[in-house]
Amino acid sequence: MSGLAALLAGKKDAGIYTWHSGFGPADVKHTVEHANWTFAHVDGWHGDTKREFMEDIAAALGFPDHFGKNFDALADSLRDVECGDCQGTLLLWDGWGPFARHEEDAFEKVIKVLEERVTAHKGGPFAVLLRGDGPDVPGVHSLD
Repeated sequence: MSGLAALLAGKKDAGIYTWHSGFGPADVKHTVEHANWTFAHVDGWHGDTKREFMEDIAAALGFPDHFGKNFDALADSLRDVECGDCQGTLLLWDGWGPFARHEEDAFEKVIKVLEERVTAHKGGPFAVLLRGDGPDVPGVHSLD
C-alpha cells in the first residue's frame, strides 16, 4: 500500500487517482481510519448509471435525505463533507469503469465535481481512488 501510505501521510497530494490494489474494502478502511482519515466506499460493480452512482455516493458520504441526485446537489453536498478532527476524507470507488463506459458524459461531470471538492481545501483534504480497470481519465494519475 505504499502509494496509499504516502497519500495518507501527506507525502502525496490529495486528489483523484486510479489504483489497482487487491486489498478488500475492509482492509483499506482499516488502513485509512488508522491514519485518522475518514473512509467512504462506493461499490460501482452493481450499477453503471448516474442514478445508481448518486444513490451510492449519497449513502457512502452520509448526504441528507433531501439530496437531489443531480450534479449541482452533488457539488453542494461534497462542499459540506468535513472530516472534523481527522486528517482528510478518502473515497474508494470500486468498479468505476462500467459507469465511465456506459455514461461517459455523466462520468466526466462527476469527475469534474469531485475535482472541485479536491481543490476546494474546505473541510480538509479529499481524495478519490478509482479502483479497477476503466478508460483513461485525463488528468488522473495512478497511485500504484
